[in-house]
Amino acid sequence: MRTVKATAAAVTVALAAGAASVAAGRFASDAALKAPPGRPLPTEPRLTVHATAAGQIALTRDLAALRPGVYGLTGAGTHAVVGPVLGAASHSADTVVRRLERVTTGALEPGDKVWLTPNTHVGTPRTALGLGHRDVEILGELGALPAWFVPGLRDTWVITVHGLGATREHPMNVMEFLHEQRFPVLDLAYRGDPGAPRSPDGLNHLGETEWRDLDAAIRHAVQHGADEVVLYGWSTGATMALRAAAHSGLRERVSGLILDSPVLSWPTTLRALASARRTPGALLPLAVRAAQGRTGLEGDRISEATHVTVPTLIFHGPDDHLAPWAYSRRLAEARPNLVALHTVRDAPHGAMWNADPKAYEEALRRFLTPLM
Repeated sequence: MRTVKATAAAVTVALAAGAASVAAGRFASDAALKAPPGRPLPTEPRLTVHATAAGQIALTRDLAALRPGVYGLTGAGTHAVVGPVLGAASHSADTVVRRLERVTTGALEPGDKVWLTPNTHVGTPRTALGLGHRDVEILGELGALPAWFVPGLRDTWVITVHGLGATREHPMNVMEFLHEQRFPVLDLAYRGDPGAPRSPDGLNHLGETEWRDLDAAIRHAVQHGADEVVLYGWSTGATMALRAAAHSGLRERVSGLILDSPVLSWPTTLRALASARRTPGALLPLAVRAAQGRTGLEGDRISEATHVTVPTLIFHGPDDHLAPWAYSRRLAEARPNLVALHTVRDAPHGAMWNADPKAYEEALRRFLTPLM
């Protein structure tokens, strides 16, 4: 009898431990599968505003605060834009002073908690950039998808699609440049975004199912006058672009791909996001398995990516800890005649433009010129 009781107790403990592990894996996987659009990713440190002055802002001294380039700065009800570090400005040992370009919404006060973000614009193309645009609806498999359409003179359209933690405001960083090149721009909000339908399970599938919304955008573009399209994606939006170029029924209309910080190994990205939430290392494999079980995600995208058939430009760099640069480098080395890698240093995930906008846009111009 004692043996039976001991065995039953051991089984109960094992079942409880197993259930706890499953729950922990699900919670850890939420860092990627439930990343809310428009909210800083957990990899971004929270900074404190120490002081503001005419055209200057002092922030907590952190590696993030020392990044070169131009960034959005977001907090509770606040959005601003900061420029380069002002090395000659007077500051304390625990602060960094950057140029304060503008305060878009709200006000910045000492003690405010803020995050750096790739988004340098909020609002719409008209309110943020002065660009005339139309609000359009694209019929996707889950319902109507809102999008901004900025007209242009060319027959090749650029379809932009944001990635993790962002919204369709993010592509406005390059929208003015694309407009100057006379490209019509279709900026898509996809499933899970504000104003768009949710996925049936309420989860982000890291591009695995979302690409079908991009496919719907390609169909919309062709129906409304596009001869060809260039797909331009950031992060998981880049994954969507790769999948659409490979599987869309209109893939022959895709003349080029622009991939910024592409997520080519979703397990690596998921582990990085879970780690940023301080998930113990022992639970990370459980998080990957939980994500697989909840979404049906399979393998990485690198093998699929190596079969690209159109000119492709990748913006990526070694300081992206969410989507490792090594995968992009491997892709460029595998297809040197089709894939060009523009390496950007000192830039976090999804912020390759921010580190050096002029160099980024020059690489973009050179790539797009033959596709015009």
